[in-house]
Amino acid sequence: MKTEIRVMAEGDWEAVRDIYRAGIATGQATFETEAPSWTAWNNGHLPAPRFVAVSNEGISNGSVAGWAALSAVSSRSAYAGVAEVSVYVAEQMRGAGIGRLLLESLVKASEENRIWTLQASIFPENTASISLHNSCGFREVGRRQRIAKMNGVWRDTLLFERRSEVVGIA
Repeated sequence: MKTEIRVMAEGDWEAVRDIYRAGIATGQATFETEAPSWTAWNNGHLPAPRFVAVSNEGISNGSVAGWAALSAVSSRSAYAGVAEVSVYVAEQMRGAGIGRLLLESLVKASEENRIWTLQASIFPENTASISLHNSCGFREVGRRQRIAKMNGVWRDTLLFERRSEVVGIA
């Protein structure tokens, strides 16, 4: 399958939002209950890196098949090099390697943007996301028990991180 990873543009928002909504609907991707507006999403994520995957084959056939972006974990300057990862893949394209291409691109670009630590908060039941992050150099650093409720039920998350071997080592 031929897949292009490119910088996300505002014009991609409708497709990105649809993929995000599908992830929300699984109940295994995020505590969010609805996708925000473009303005809210844009303000909540770092300006770079942000990527979309466009597959030129298969079901996707030229449309956005997935997206990845980073969010700041804190407004404190000491944490300027720490960001949280978001990777979402369209339901019909899951298992085709899109997530790996996006996450590998995000890791590389994060280092180019002087980010030394990436973190991800993943539901323990989301084994595909856990496997993806492990395969891209993330390690589990802890379990956050009963961190928040979803639909009235306490949920745990696993905290993963990836430290750069290029940025922030000195």
